[in-house]
Parts: sequence; C-alpha cells; structure tokens
Amino acid sequence: MSHGLDERPGATREAPSSSPVHVALAAAARSTALWFARRPWWLQVVLLFAASRLVSFGIFAAAALQQGTNPWFGPHPDYFHFLQIWDSEWYGRIIQNGYPSVLPRSSSGTVTENAWAFYPVFPYLVRSLAILTGISWQVLEQIVPLVAGFAAALVIYRLFRHFAGHSTSMWGVAFFAFFPVSAILQVPYAEALGTVFLAWALLWIVERRYLVAIPVVAIACLTRPVGVPLAVMLAALFVIRWALRRRRPLPPGELPRLAALTVATAASALAWPAIAWAGTGVMTAYTDTEAVWRGSDLVPFMPWFDTGKYLFGPVLGPAAPFVLVAVVALYLTSAHVKLIGIELRLWCGAYALFLLAFLYPQTSTFRMMLPFFPLALAGAALSRSRAYRGTVLVMFVLLQIVWVVWLWDWAELPGGGDWPP
Repeated sequence: MSHGLDERPGATREAPSSSPVHVALAAAARSTALWFARRPWWLQVVLLFAASRLVSFGIFAAAALQQGTNPWFGPHPDYFHFLQIWDSEWYGRIIQNGYPSVLPRSSSGTVTENAWAFYPVFPYLVRSLAILTGISWQVLEQIVPLVAGFAAALVIYRLFRHFAGHSTSMWGVAFFAFFPVSAILQVPYAEALGTVFLAWALLWIVERRYLVAIPVVAIACLTRPVGVPLAVMLAALFVIRWALRRRRPLPPGELPRLAALTVATAASALAWPAIAWAGTGVMTAYTDTEAVWRGSDLVPFMPWFDTGKYLFGPVLGPAAPFVLVAVVALYLTSAHVKLIGIELRLWCGAYALFLLAFLYPQTSTFRMMLPFFPLALAGAALSRSRAYRGTVLVMFVLLQIVWVVWLWDWAELPGGGDWPP
C-alpha cells in the first residue's frame, strides 16, 4: 500500500520545498540580523533592551486586565496605575512628604512600617526632576527607572567586554534584560537606578580606577543596600592583591588606592543608617524599621535555617542552608564562571553572603537576585549554541510571566494580604 509515498526500491524522495511565506520570512530574518550586526554596539544594546521592555510591557498590560479588587484601585487598571502599587506607593509617599522625623509606633511601642526602609536617591531624584521640569512626579516615577534600565544595559555591556567578545557580551546583556525579574526595571522601584550605579562601580573597579569609583559607590550605597557586600568584596580583593603582590607586581600606589576605596565603601554602607539616626534621633531607626517587614528582630543567618525547617522539615531543614552554600561555592568556582574575573566573582560571592546573613527569605528574594547580573555573562558563555541561548531567553520570558502574574498581580491570601514581589 502506497500511503502517498513512493516506497519502491531505488526510489528517491524529494525534499519538500519551502512555501513562499517561509522563504520570505527567512530572508527578512537574515536581512534584519545583518542590518542589526552592522549597527554600532551602543545602538545594538539599546534596541535589544527596548525589545525586552516591550515584552515586559505586554506582560504587565495583560496581567493588569486580570487584576481584581485590590487595596490601591478598582479592578482591571491600566498599565500606568498597575505599576504604581506595592513599594511604588512608598516611594510616592517619600516623593511627596519626605521621611518622618518621628518613628511611627504601635500601641505597644514597637516601630511600625515607615519610609526609612527605602533608600533616598530614587525618590529624591524624581522629586527634583518634577520641580525642575514641572512634569508630574507620577509620570517621572516611571520614566526614571525606564531610562536607568537603558543606562544599566549600556554600562553592563561595557563591563562584559572586559571578559568576552562582542557576541557573547550581547547575549549576556540579553540574559540580563530578559531575566525573570527584569520587569522590575521599568516600575517605580529603585532597582533600575541601583543597577546603573552598581554596574558603574564594578566597571571602574575592574578597570582599577579606584579613586574615581568612590563617589559612584557612595551613590550606589544610598540607592540600594549594596554597601556591605561591596565593602566585603573590596576587602577580599585587597587581601588577594596584597598576598600576590610579589608574584604579580602592582603599579605603584594601587594598594593604597584600593584601600581608600574599601574604607570609603565601608563608610558609605553606614551612611543611610546614620542619616536615619540623625533624622529621627533613634540610633536604630533603620534597623528597627527593617525588622518590621521581617516580623521579628534579625538574627544573622537564622531565617534561612527557619525557612529550611519550614520547607524540608526538622531533620533535613537545618542542612538546607549548608547545601545552598556548597552549591553556590561550587558554581562560583566552576570553569565557565571564572571567565568573569576575580572582581565580579568576589562581588557575587560577597552579595550571596550578604543575603545569607541578612535577608529573610520570602517571595521578595527573587527580586534580590538582580545584582547577580554578572552571572548573565557566565551563563551566555556556557555554550555558543543558538539553540541553548534562545531556549534560555524563552524560559526567562515564561518565568517573567509567572513572576508578574504570581507576585505583582495582587490576590488576597486566605489569611489576608498577599505575597510581595
């Protein structure tokens, strides 16, 4: 029986011909890729990041249509209002009213939620621009992160080029731009602005421009809580450079300049708690405020053990943090991660240690993964296969949908409230 195929011995099968539509699409794709490759690097980065923002816009807009009753506005808000929830509301309060001089307290005397938990560079920048331009702060609150995201992508590309060629660096930027929590780079949060200054600081550290990095680090430390891990990273880098100074001679004055940056970074890390103290008269104003969101006083490292017990039980739970540390250590010392250099690996290790010591693991932990962006280059360098790299991007987009719908879209839990993004 033929079944429509010639199965006679010696018969040859003709390859199916492509339809005119497929031929046209393939030609258009090749033409677009060729045009893109001929653009200057900065335009390639801008176009790539713009594509990622359009994807996130579509995800947010679709999720907004599904948003039901919530604490901020009516159901089915537009994109603009949908982005002004969660911590965006707190930044709006700071833009309008600044920080309280008296810490709010409950009837029992404990500190309650207040603005001192949020760092000042982003809200005060928006406030200043609103005064200078006359544009509504609600509009600027969304423009500033978007512009900062583009700036971050450009700086990150420059940083990646110290360790890889153009193609791999572009894929690293793509992994950063489409990362599952990258949607946060266009909402009224400080993450986008914080990423700009962190990437800028890391770029100048890699280039060993330690003294000019000091003001950038200072601003980064007042944008997001990155001061402590940056200080730990720089201290470790100083020890390594000092220990290897005989085998790897350094330019004159490099160690003193690195030491100056390390001390300045440590001081910058303490700046915001000191400002909160000066602004309220309470020495522990910042840490007391942070503890409100945790529900209890912070005991370093302990929340991870508590979460381990909650997830895996009393027997396996206490071992979970040690397994996590072992996995992170193995990954940061793996062959393909060594591509990103000692400075960026030290940053990732120091930031991981910081999260382990001070973070209360919850759904917001996903958002805290953004400063690990140097690992995007390591991920891109793992394989040159387009199938691998394309699959990663597709998975990132799918996980971004999950993140927005699960965490940004507000849906009341049985006990009240919702998991924060």
